[in-house]
Amino acid sequence: METDMKIIERLLNILKATGKKYNIEKILSAYEYAAKLHEGQFRVSGDPYISHPVAVAEIVAGLELDTDSICAALLHDTVEDCSDCTDLPTIEKMFGSDVALLVDGLTKIVQMDVTDKEEIHLENIRKMLLAMSKDIRVIFIKLCDRLHNMRTLSVKSDPKRRSTAHETMQVYAPLAHRLGMHKIKQELENLSLAFLDPIGYQEVQEHIAQKYDLSVDFIENVRNSVDSKLRENDINFTLEGRIKSVYSIYRKMYNQNKSFDQIYDFYALRIIVNTELECYSVLGIIHEMFNSIPGRFKDYISTPKPNMYRSLHTTVIGRDGIPFEVQIRTWEMHNIAEYGIAAHWKYKSGERSKEDIDKKLEWISKLIEYEDDTRDPDEFMHLFKIDIFHDETFVFTPKGDVIALPQGSTVIDFAYAIHSAVGNKMVGAKINGMIVPIDRVPQNGEIVEILTSSSGKGPSRDWLKIVKTGEARTKIRQWFKKEKRTENIEVGKQSVDAEIKKFSRGCTESMRDEVIGNISGRIGYMNADDLYNAIGYGGLAVSKIAIKIRDEYDRLFSSEEEEVLEPEIPIATNKKINSNGGIIVDGESGCQVKFARCCNPLPGDRVIGFITKGYGISIHKRDCPNVVAGLENPENADRWVNATWEAGAGHSKNGEVYEANIQVYAFDSITLIANITAALADMKVAILQMNMQKRNDSKITISLKIGCKNIDHVNSIVSRLRSISDVEQVSRGFA
Repeated sequence: METDMKIIERLLNILKATGKKYNIEKILSAYEYAAKLHEGQFRVSGDPYISHPVAVAEIVAGLELDTDSICAALLHDTVEDCSDCTDLPTIEKMFGSDVALLVDGLTKIVQMDVTDKEEIHLENIRKMLLAMSKDIRVIFIKLCDRLHNMRTLSVKSDPKRRSTAHETMQVYAPLAHRLGMHKIKQELENLSLAFLDPIGYQEVQEHIAQKYDLSVDFIENVRNSVDSKLRENDINFTLEGRIKSVYSIYRKMYNQNKSFDQIYDFYALRIIVNTELECYSVLGIIHEMFNSIPGRFKDYISTPKPNMYRSLHTTVIGRDGIPFEVQIRTWEMHNIAEYGIAAHWKYKSGERSKEDIDKKLEWISKLIEYEDDTRDPDEFMHLFKIDIFHDETFVFTPKGDVIALPQGSTVIDFAYAIHSAVGNKMVGAKINGMIVPIDRVPQNGEIVEILTSSSGKGPSRDWLKIVKTGEARTKIRQWFKKEKRTENIEVGKQSVDAEIKKFSRGCTESMRDEVIGNISGRIGYMNADDLYNAIGYGGLAVSKIAIKIRDEYDRLFSSEEEEVLEPEIPIATNKKINSNGGIIVDGESGCQVKFARCCNPLPGDRVIGFITKGYGISIHKRDCPNVVAGLENPENADRWVNATWEAGAGHSKNGEVYEANIQVYAFDSITLIANITAALADMKVAILQMNMQKRNDSKITISLKIGCKNIDHVNSIVSRLRSISDVEQVSRGFA
């Protein structure tokens, strides 16, 4: 037990340092029970498994959450990840209903019972939101769990590192942001970036180190002069300096095409005082000492962010002509800025009642409502990102109430943010007293008035193409779902007809209805009309079931049509591509080979060769669908041969270049193509071919053929493209 106590000793010291009254006996009991269940288990690093839940509990203790949260952190893997797992009734009996509820919520988040990759991602987020809606502490503990996993991720395989880092960047960091947990969000982003784009991460780190070395004297002079001036004015304060995080600078450089020198808030002073009044007094002193930059002052005290963040921000220019940011806040504001809603457990008081916290978490139930409204994983993820990870615009109602909207929201979004009845009756809008188009985007500080009519016909379907927020989109769809079923069914039928025409020369109404009738039951609809209705009101994109429609049509009717094969069109390239080097076949080098266009293998991929008739040996990736199917055919068994890459393939300096296919899924915008080509040019990547295809009115798929050196090179390219604004997803290979 002596060794066990050493493992938990640091946790006990953290709890003691908080000065809060924890039930240490209960926490020790939870630790001993978890240690017993995890006995004999080890992590990939070789550490005893119990070290992970203890580390998670330490991070939870750093947030100063309560005793039950610490116990749940210690027990969070005991229901699923033990050789001799426990169950929830036992945990409830031993540690109480609250601990059991938290462990149950954490367990449900990681349970997966679906096979489709998109559905897994969506199901995981749905379970997380449901668990959060029951007890917000579940996501606090889950974020701490993910943070420790990210800190120890380097021992995992490269595919696992990239997959975990991508999920962290797409889901967990935005959640931490939306909950106001800045410290955890920032560390998650930086750790994820280091695995997703190590080259870009290193470049930014070097820029930061170089700029800090050049500015260290300036920084110290500013700190000293501000310190002296505040003391002269008898203000009690704490002065901190902060450098912008690596990921934050990375986003500005690569998303906004800014150079490092164009980032003005690289360095910031943070001044923490005791009262709100002192915040404004300090602001006056700072503006007296330095020249402020117009348009760079933000008052988040009078208009807090949706995640409860409050502070004054101003950017000023020092005497050396170097701009820097100053943040001014009280201690309470500071703790909320660092820990967000989790600070509620640190500063529990009467005014922060459960009802008050529930009100601040209404956005969770809205997200659950979006998920119920749409079966499109891509759209839900887009709405999810907008609603939890966006910059805000603050606009006013004519009565002076402040409405926070995601940046880029229209006056329609504003109307639905007030109430669904206002949006449904909207016929126009005014901004600052002037009538504006309904797609107008209000700016910070503008006064927006919605014009309504009780005799209006309701929202237009075209509004779904205009609105930005999930709330507006959901409410518009709900109106059409309820009021326009007959019309929706006709719109749905027209959409399906258009899809079928892409691959069929003739399809009757009865054939279409038979196809859709068979599909509807398999994807959760009672009948064909329900599916048509969902397509009509926008709850399901026809593109999402296009493959199912085609497969079912082929199954029922393909024998009635003559199959037409289109000749393969050769690809023109503008750069010489390695076509026969770098491969060893059955131990022999120098064989005549070609790289299969179906999978375009790269140095670093596991490969296999296929002896073709008259064209040498075709090299495929081992996991290529054609290989998987071909290996099952006994007639060609003797034509498959072992193949490997020569040592150093893809890493030499003689200019070897290989083809790679990249698929970019994005929201269409005027600057999208320019941003993609600029990013590739910046990385000195040759574009050999580019094709674009509309998925719907707002989304586009871009198929790229590029020249690259090896699998590591293409992974860096994929990471860079994922960081571009409007890009949803990037994957290797053509869809």
